[in-house]
Amino acid sequence: MNIPHSPNPRVVIIGGGFAGLALAKKLKNKNVQVVLLDKHNYHTFQPLLYQVATGGLEAGSIAYPIRKVIQEYNDFYFRLTSVKEIDTQNQKIISEIGELHYDYLVIATGSKTNYFGNKEIERNSMSMKTIPQSLNIRSLILENFEQAVLTRDEADKNALINFVLVGAGPTGVELAGALAEMKRAILQKDYPDLDISKMEINLVQSGDRVLNTMSEKSSAAAEKFLIDLGVKVWKNVRVTNYDGRTITTNSDLTFETATVIWTAGVQGAAIHGLDAKSLVERVERIRVNSYNQVLGYDNIFAIGDIASMESEAYPQGHPMMAQPAMQQGNLLAENLVKLIAKKPMKPFEYNDKGSMATIGRNLAVVDLPKYHFNGFFAWFVWMFVHLFSLIGFKNKAVVFLNWVYNYIRFDREGRLIVRPFKKRSFTTFTSDEV
Repeated sequence: MNIPHSPNPRVVIIGGGFAGLALAKKLKNKNVQVVLLDKHNYHTFQPLLYQVATGGLEAGSIAYPIRKVIQEYNDFYFRLTSVKEIDTQNQKIISEIGELHYDYLVIATGSKTNYFGNKEIERNSMSMKTIPQSLNIRSLILENFEQAVLTRDEADKNALINFVLVGAGPTGVELAGALAEMKRAILQKDYPDLDISKMEINLVQSGDRVLNTMSEKSSAAAEKFLIDLGVKVWKNVRVTNYDGRTITTNSDLTFETATVIWTAGVQGAAIHGLDAKSLVERVERIRVNSYNQVLGYDNIFAIGDIASMESEAYPQGHPMMAQPAMQQGNLLAENLVKLIAKKPMKPFEYNDKGSMATIGRNLAVVDLPKYHFNGFFAWFVWMFVHLFSLIGFKNKAVVFLNWVYNYIRFDREGRLIVRPFKKRSFTTFTSDEV
């Protein structure tokens, strides 16, 4: 990897997400050599991916170059690569571009979409964990409408403008709300020769309420907002298969659709090489102690979504969200400095600052430790928190101006098919029908 020798101990961080970047920033100019590895050269602000997928924002406004973050850090290096395996015996990682020795290893690989072992659903549906995936969804949505105006077959046309979102967590709820707003204010103007009233947005949830990690008050408010926007909410329905055209469920309910977006679950993005006892098999998260040390190892740590710190308050580990990830990254930086200096480390305690989700224009729900509120003020709080959580002044300014413009004009001008995405499993019309 061409990393120079250093008299300082080497800390290798795998992953430049919320956890990895928080750790890297806190290790700035400490007496350590830091090597940050990621398969992308940018950090993604994942909470706003749904706005990229629905044309509200361009991808560049929610991404920030990792090298720009660390360019003034001493003895700090970034390498663009994917890590394939960890050799714990020889204290090295094995990546696409070579091997690298570590003194301390931090795994911050985040999470990936969990299809619960259903390969056909995985093959035919869309997920939204990265910027390229969001751009694929945006292209597919727009391509569906372009194809719908060409086909004469009503069944095909309806399937093309029928969208099914599986999973009613924050991602599914926010994406459903954004699609509903496109239907109400934009698509009829773009496609006057289509009957947009036939467009369906179906939100399918296997549990008995949407946003089931939030309070019941916020859950009920979010469901009402969605229904008022025209979203069809299906609860206690579990999707069992999707062949590219037809969704089957655990009931008699079926959907004919060309687009399924899977937001029903996530699992840790684990790396081969750790002791099997360190992994929570069902969700592929890595078991850690209260100092984020991987169980069975003294110099290997895991933080963020990939880490499962089981406690009485969080028997299945902390929620896979940005706040626990950043808090763990910040504390681990302090603990690594203490560990190297042979001082006692501080155990992690999660400070739950609350959770929130936006459903649409002037509509959001917010859960704080002692307060729960929804509506316009919640929407304003959601915008403020997300705006100031972005990295870089330019990104903050661009997103703010986009939001102001979109609010005033009730428009989303990022409706561009810049990377065409074709589903092989769905054919809408033959050449003689055009």
